[in-house]
Amino acid sequence: VNEEEVLDFVALTRERALNVRFIEWMPFDGNIWSVEKMEPYQETRRRIEARFGPLEEAGDQLSGGDPNAVAKDFRVPGFKGEVSFITSMTEHFCGSCNRLRLMADGNFKVCLFGREETNLLAAMRAGASDGEVAGHIHRAVQRKRAKHAGMFELSKMPNRAMVKIGG
Repeated sequence: VNEEEVLDFVALTRERALNVRFIEWMPFDGNIWSVEKMEPYQETRRRIEARFGPLEEAGDQLSGGDPNAVAKDFRVPGFKGEVSFITSMTEHFCGSCNRLRLMADGNFKVCLFGREETNLLAAMRAGASDGEVAGHIHRAVQRKRAKHAGMFELSKMPNRAMVKIGG
């Protein structure tokens, strides 16, 4: 984990119009997640503001103003770039998340943290039409939950390693 590099990454946005994103550490198989090792978004933000001053909302300059964005976008006043936080553990954004994942093995996930997967490859190999595959996708999306189980419950649930999901 790289908390000691946070301020150096923020400094990169002084002269470069880039977006640096900080992601709260999430529980996945194989990463030995623990709440003691996870730095919440508010703590990271506090450290940044202690060094650079208060962050201001970035609006839609680099991020595009996507209403389904998974990141909270800010900038240090006077800097060219942005600093963003993905707060999936402490301030979930499940209700506005529209991310879907088709994994290399043909399984489809509607939630990064959900155990539920739909095997689209099997359906296609069995001769499913495009409409039938679309129906599988539609039904999976309709079953998407309003929010994930919370970081403490997620840490106990089996899930693929992030490298096997993609994202």
